[in-house]
Amino acid sequence: MDASAETVSNRLLAWYDAHGRSLPWRSPPGAPPPDPYRVWLSEVMLQQTTTAAVAPYYTRFLTRWPSVQALAGADDAEVMAAWAGLGYYARARNLLACAREVAASGGRFPDTEAELRALPGLGAYTAAAVAAIAFGRRAAVVDANVERVAARLYALADPLPQGRAAIRARVEALTPHARPGDFAQAMMDLGATLCTPRAPRCAACPVSDLCAGRRAGAERFPVKVARKARPVRQGQAYWIVRDGSVWLVTRAARGMLGGMRALPDDGWAAGADGSAVAPLAGPWTGAGTVRHSFSHFDLELQLMLYSGDDCPRLDATGEWWPLDRLDSAGLPTLFVKAARLALAQAADLGE
Repeated sequence: MDASAETVSNRLLAWYDAHGRSLPWRSPPGAPPPDPYRVWLSEVMLQQTTTAAVAPYYTRFLTRWPSVQALAGADDAEVMAAWAGLGYYARARNLLACAREVAASGGRFPDTEAELRALPGLGAYTAAAVAAIAFGRRAAVVDANVERVAARLYALADPLPQGRAAIRARVEALTPHARPGDFAQAMMDLGATLCTPRAPRCAACPVSDLCAGRRAGAERFPVKVARKARPVRQGQAYWIVRDGSVWLVTRAARGMLGGMRALPDDGWAAGADGSAVAPLAGPWTGAGTVRHSFSHFDLELQLMLYSGDDCPRLDATGEWWPLDRLDSAGLPTLFVKAARLALAQAADLGE
C-alpha cells in the first residue's frame, strides 16, 4: 500500500491522541498551544539533548525566569550558571540574545517561520517547531527522530547528509494544514518511542503497513556515511586552592564554553592543543587526566595542582570560590570532572 500523505497524517494524529508523550512543555493533543516562550525555551534546550536531561533544567528556568521579559533582564553569568551541564553553551548565549531582542520588540514572538528564523539562535528546525507548535503554522519540522521516520517510511537510500533535502521534501508533503504542531510532535514521538535507531517496534507502529523501509529492513535507514575518526586535543587545567576556596576564571564570551566560570587552563581549543603558560609559577603536581567529548573533537585535559606553600597572587580576572559551594558555581561538565578529580585526590591525601 502506498503511503499517501493524508493517510499517514491521519493515522499519526490518531496515534498521537492516544499515545503522545506527556512533557512539561506541551499542551495535550488537540488543546490550545502553550505560551510561545515555553515552546521556544524547550526547543532550544532540546537541540542535541535528550528530553530526560532537559526536563529538570526547563522546570528550573521557568521557575526562575517565567517570561521572556524576565529572562531578558537576567544577569548573563546567572543564566550561564543555570545552563551548566546541558552542554552546547552557544545555545545559552543565543537564548539571552533572542530573549532581549524579543523583549525589546514588545515581548511577543513573531508567528511566522521566516520571521522566527531572523532571531538569534533559531535555525531551520527551531523556527519551524515554534511556528508549528506555538502558532499552528504549517511548517516542516525535521529533527533526528522525524528524519529517521521519513527515511524509513519511504526507504530513502541517499546517504546523509546529502539525503536531507529529499527527507525534508517528504516531511513537507506529509504535514497537514490542520494540527501541524500535533503532527510534528507525533512524528517526533513515533521516532523516540517506536521507530528507534535499533530494534524498532514495527508491530506497534500505526503506519507499518505503509512503510517501504520495513519491507527493505528498517534499520538500514537512514543511510549514513561512515564517520571520520574524531581528533583528540590535549590541554591542561590548573587547580589553585587558598583558605578553602578555589580560583575560578570566567571564559571569554566567544569560543568554547564562552562566558562560563571555569578552572584556568592553557588555551586548548577545538583546532589546537593548549600552549599557554600556567597562571602562576609552580610548583605544580599532576593529578591525572579527564577526558571529555565535544561535538567535533575529544579533549584529554591534564589536571595540575598548585602545591606551593605561599599565598598566590593572581590577576583580577577571576574569583575565589568557596569549595563548599562549588556546586553552585555553574561549572561546565568538563570542569566538574576536573574538580571531582582534584577533590578526590585531596580526600585521599587527607587534606
